[in-house]
This record gives sequence, C-alpha cells and structure tokens, in this order.
Amino acid sequence: MTSSNGNGNGERKLSHVPRHVAIIMDGNGRWAEARGLDRSEGHAEGARAVRASVRTAREQGIEYLTLYAFSIANWARPRPEIDRLMELLVEFAVKEKAELRENGVRVKVVGELEDLPTFARRAVEDSVAYTADCDKMTLTLALSYGGRRDIVDAARALAVRARAGLVLPEEIDEEFFHREMSTREVPDVDLLIRTGGESRVSDFLLYEAAYAELMFVPFMWPDFDKKYFLSALEDYASRERRFGKTSEQVKEGHSFDPLDRARARAGAS
Repeated sequence: MTSSNGNGNGERKLSHVPRHVAIIMDGNGRWAEARGLDRSEGHAEGARAVRASVRTAREQGIEYLTLYAFSIANWARPRPEIDRLMELLVEFAVKEKAELRENGVRVKVVGELEDLPTFARRAVEDSVAYTADCDKMTLTLALSYGGRRDIVDAARALAVRARAGLVLPEEIDEEFFHREMSTREVPDVDLLIRTGGESRVSDFLLYEAAYAELMFVPFMWPDFDKKYFLSALEDYASRERRFGKTSEQVKEGHSFDPLDRARARAGAS
C-alpha cells in the first residue's frame, strides 16, 4: 500500500499514482432502478460522480483521465435516455468549464464527435476550445467511441497513404500506428477501472490498455466517490507492473516502454 501525506488542506495526497487512468462508468441505470427511480435519475447522479472523480484526479496529480462517456453501442438505447444523456453532457460542458480551466484541466475528445446532435457537439467543442491552453491535467471524454472502430479507421488511413506511396509498410510499428488513432495525444493506460460489477472492457481503449492494470468494482458508478477512487489508486500502487520482465528485473529498475519495439530489439541484439 502506498504512503500518503496531506496537502495543507487536510486532503490525503498519495505518493505514487498512475499517469493515465481510464474509467468505464457503468451502473447508472441499475442504481436508479434499485431505488425505484427513473433511469435518468441515475445518469444525473452519475454526472455528480464525474465531477468528484475529475477533482480527485486533479488533486492527486494524475496527468490523464479518460472517461467512457458514450459508446457507439449506446446509440441503441431508448431515445428518451439518449436525449437525457446528451442534456447532461451539455450541462457538464457548460457548467464545469470555468472550474476546469481554473484548475488547469484541458478537455479533449476521442471518438466521433460528429455523431452527436448539434447542440451537444457545440457545447463540447466550446469546452475543448476554452480549456485548450491548460496543462495540469487532460480530461478526455470518449464520445460515440469504439475501440475497434478506432483501430479500423487507423488501418484504413494507413492503407490509403501506403497506396499513394506516402508510407512504406516497414515504417509501420506500434507507435507509428498509434499516431493515426484518435487517442494519439494520450499515453497508454496505466489503470482501467470499471464500476457496475461487470468484468469486461466493452470496446474501450483496446489498443491503449494492452498493459493496463484492470480493476472491476462491484458498486454502481453514482456511488464511486472520492473514497473509492483513492482506494483504487492505493490498490494500483500495491501492484507490480512487469511488462513481460521478471520481478528481479523490475526491482533492479529496468524500464520498458511497450510501444518502443525498436529499443527492445536493439537491447536484445
């Protein structure tokens, strides 16, 4: 378990945190149904959990936080539920952008923003532009996002460039490929958390989470408060990340970037 210290305001500050945390925010509807409420009430509570998680991540010095806000598959949900989700997205983009900017949080988007209704897309674009020069933390919203589609789109873009003679096949490695993806500006995921009691990644950051620590928690997203986030970060700090090496190599301080195959091959020769 990692140590912690105060930050002068009575807040607990962990000494070792992941650089990039990604969260699948599952369980809003079930949280509401268990309380005899409409599913939209669960999404509203979930929006409050988003605010708490962003603040906690910023307080703990996490550089990148990526939230699975709306997947491609979510378009199959009932229209009233989709409409409410879009309204909540707008509320977050409009009401939170001032605090995000004040705290140095830059907003980015991965996925197909063009799929969103115009009013929602414009609100998100405004939040992205308003926080563009912030540099303390990057909050990435995955909207109309699918990991498989992102990989296919990158492959298609590279195929077009290769056919035009703009890129040679031997130039394409993992890092080169990643530069064609919508997630090109964020590093690999260190910790992926899913709430809601399910144990699957649901087409989220399939490429970027190849070496991520996975954490599946049983409670619903509206219950994911600061206490649970800190507990997840403490659990992460207690794990040994080997990236294919032995424990002894890790203890000796051997570093390895899983995307840097050229360096790995050079070290083996």
